[in-house]
Amino acid sequence: QVRPVESGGGLVQAGGSLRLSCVVSGGTLNNMVLGWFRQPPGKEREFVASISWNYGRTAYADAVKGRFAVSRDVAENTIYLQMTSLKPEDTAVYSCAAASRWSFPADRYSDYDFRGQGTQVTVSS
Repeated sequence: QVRPVESGGGLVQAGGSLRLSCVVSGGTLNNMVLGWFRQPPGKEREFVASISWNYGRTAYADAVKGRFAVSRDVAENTIYLQMTSLKPEDTAVYSCAAASRWSFPADRYSDYDFRGQGTQVTVSS
């Protein structure tokens, strides 16, 4: 059973940076896609970014383009979300998920089979 586990959340000032990690254990990630989603307080969950495991193809939500970057380390079975120029509206619980059946840009949370618990990111103004 594929199990994603996030880490790296915390409190940061507006304009600052933070890097989230997601270690995935329990199975091969071949042909899968890994995604980052976030749920701001009182709002629906939303897509942040995705990366295909085999080719590293990426996709981003418009709200984070140019500020966030998703990457993967195949040897460590880990994906990262580098967040820069953070804004108070980026405050959310960020979670990582993996999908075995997907099509680009893999931005629908319902398509993801395996989901992490999330890590809190708080951006103060």
